[in-house]
Amino acid sequence: MTAVTFDVDKLAAEYNDKTPSDILALAIEHFENLSISFSGAEDVVLIDMAVQIKPDINVFSLDTGRLHPETYQFIERVRNHYNIQIDLMSPDQKQLEKFVQDKGLYSFYQDGHQECCGIRKVMPLRRALSTLDAWITGQRQDQSPDTRQGIPVMQKDNAFSSADRTLIKFNPLAGWTSQQVWQYIRENDVPFNELHSKGFASIGCEPCTRAVLPNQHEREGRWWWEEATKKECGLHVDNIKK
Repeated sequence: MTAVTFDVDKLAAEYNDKTPSDILALAIEHFENLSISFSGAEDVVLIDMAVQIKPDINVFSLDTGRLHPETYQFIERVRNHYNIQIDLMSPDQKQLEKFVQDKGLYSFYQDGHQECCGIRKVMPLRRALSTLDAWITGQRQDQSPDTRQGIPVMQKDNAFSSADRTLIKFNPLAGWTSQQVWQYIRENDVPFNELHSKGFASIGCEPCTRAVLPNQHEREGRWWWEEATKKECGLHVDNIKK
């Protein structure tokens, strides 16, 4: 089945109360050409569920060049633990070199993270998604009350679709809480980033991520110098209310 014949609105309502495994099974059944976007704890939970349905599930990850050493080690542990291939998507080298030459390595502290994220994350993601009919993310509604509260379990990805191609995005963990994610990780011995044991809740690039204090929301450790309403890097730009 293609995105054109996949009634995403009807199925989103039907599957709203289904389990993440049910939603993954639907995605895998209907889309051969799909992939899991992997970076954090939620994504590995999805990989753990998905390999039980399709052991050779496609997975990709964005290598921005600014990740923590622990994150690179984490990627390798996941690759080896599940015996899967993880396609690493890197920034365009010429575009990145010009950006760094013109603006330096830390311009985002002065003028915001959007331009840097655009080069290091959004453009590589666009390349990855241009070859897919559907992708799977670990977004949760409780990750951000400003940008993610209303995300459905599946949707048309208006940000990365084109005039002749509709891309479907699955968010199987949309209704889960952080507590449910970590309960699953503990009960199923799922690998996780060592930074989580050091107070990091939401992990991105090293310069833009810091540990959070007790009772702080997990997204407060990301781009902490900016307004809360701007705390999306562009991968899920549809979440930002216009």
